[in-house]
Parts: sequence; C-alpha cells; structure tokens
Amino acid sequence: MSASLEDLLCNASASGNRNEVTRLLQKGADVNGFNQFNRTALQVAKTSDAALILQLLQAGANPDVADPACGLTLLHDTSREGFDDSVRVLLEHGADANRVDVKGNLPLHVAAREGHLKVVQLLIGKTANPDQDNNEGL
Repeated sequence: MSASLEDLLCNASASGNRNEVTRLLQKGADVNGFNQFNRTALQVAKTSDAALILQLLQAGANPDVADPACGLTLLHDTSREGFDDSVRVLLEHGADANRVDVKGNLPLHVAAREGHLKVVQLLIGKTANPDQDNNEGL
C-alpha cells in the first residue's frame, strides 16, 4: 500500500523539508489532513522551524489541533522548548494561548516551568488569565 499524500506531507514536515511540503501541497495534500498516526503536518512540524510553521499556517493549517491523548497543541510544544520565533508565528496566526492540555496547563505554564522568559513575555498578553492554576495547583 502506498503512503497517502497526508502521510508524505507529515513526513516532509517532520523532517523540515519545505520544498517537499510545497510540492505536496501543490499536488493536493490536505494541510489539515491526518497521517496514519492521526497527526497533522503542523502537529509534527519541527518546532524550531518558524519558517516551516509559517508555510503550513499560510496554507491554511489549523494551529489549534491538539494531540488526542494529552491535549498538547504546537503552541504548547514550542513554548516548552523555548522557540520564541515559532511561538510568535503561531500567535500571529491565531493560535489559542488559552488552550489547556489534559493536566490543565496553558502554554504559559509550560514556558514558565522551563524558564523561557522570552516565550513567557510573548504569551502573557495573549493569555486571558495568567494567574490560572493548572490541575497540579501551579
């Protein structure tokens, strides 16, 4: 069985191959389609690659698709890793800074826990209630 366009798109996105992402989108791959592991191209994108994230968002990727098991969005992942350029791109394209994961963590919580001050500063004005506790009382 051959891989679907969405599987190929996710593979290209995960490896950071922007040229292949462009080619597959032009071929008709659904930017919000799921691969065989129930993930979208944006969910598996290299979190450090703001240009790739921007490319997918400009193609119509939904920035708020969450991992069904843990509720994490790409904004949670990039915030945890401290990739402020990626966080900025996601916020500029409508990512919801108020989405919580299954533990009640905002992207702000995970950025603060990891000590990513630049990311915290980006998120603080976008989070409705920066004093909101998560399910762990933090």
